[in-house]
Amino acid sequence: MGVRKDAGAAEQWVVGEDDMSCINRFAKKILTADEVYTFAVRLCDNEVDRDFERFDEPALSTLGDLFVGKSGVFDHQWSALGQTARIYRTEMAREAGRVTAAGDGYCYLKAWAYLLKTEKSADLIGESEGGIKKEVSVGCAVGRSVCSICGEESGTCQHQKGQTYGSQLCYAELREPTDAYEWSFVAVPAQREAGVLKRFGQKTDTGLAQYVGQKKEFREAWDTLQKQAEMGRSYLAGLRREVVRLALVSDEDLDGTVFQGIADKLEESELLELKKAYEARTEKRLSIQLRRAGREVKDGDGEVFRV
Repeated sequence: MGVRKDAGAAEQWVVGEDDMSCINRFAKKILTADEVYTFAVRLCDNEVDRDFERFDEPALSTLGDLFVGKSGVFDHQWSALGQTARIYRTEMAREAGRVTAAGDGYCYLKAWAYLLKTEKSADLIGESEGGIKKEVSVGCAVGRSVCSICGEESGTCQHQKGQTYGSQLCYAELREPTDAYEWSFVAVPAQREAGVLKRFGQKTDTGLAQYVGQKKEFREAWDTLQKQAEMGRSYLAGLRREVVRLALVSDEDLDGTVFQGIADKLEESELLELKKAYEARTEKRLSIQLRRAGREVKDGDGEVFRV
């Protein structure tokens, strides 16, 4: 899946010999410090964002390697005309004493980028130094999106992002990055520290990614999947309620709260088996009650047991 995560403010960086050595790996001619403008950015972190998602720390470390050499653009528009800068090195950074909403130490991916000092880049340099252009967002692909409550793939379980279960917040943890596409200057971030826009998509045969929302057919497909997922969740919720109802009818000594907790953990096939078993027990119990009341029930008289 593809994701976009925004970052923090751009920070000017004094270029040194080591920086120029890294920069010149990407240049066709040997550049000097006077020809380049360098700055540092916070690409992404491990905090739970406004969409109730976050990168785990190993993912940030992997992204650090993947983003070296990647171009910076504007608003995730993949055009050579929009290329502005290139990342030449990254590192993991930490803030001592700070804890994330997930309960672990806060860390983020810091990157250093360069651009050429030209008439075209003069405005961007001025806006960067003036604090106008400072939020950035990353476009990347991750292998897994995991539910923080149960560890299953996010979206495939019954837990909803943003909800609290017991005292535990449900969020999706993004793991195992597989590719980094680009990073962008953006206006509206989603991460509180940075400002993150992310979208999900998939790679094409050419190695690029088409993000959901950029193409009409992708939006329609995404909407259809969302509706189908909601229907599936509603069906399972109804099935669980019916199983609990039948269980309580067939066994009045059963603790409804405890059994509800058990039913919430069961899959469709298990629920259907329980439903079948409790329907048989309920029918048998009602049959006994009716006989005790003085009414003989004939075989096949299903009308008696309709509730």
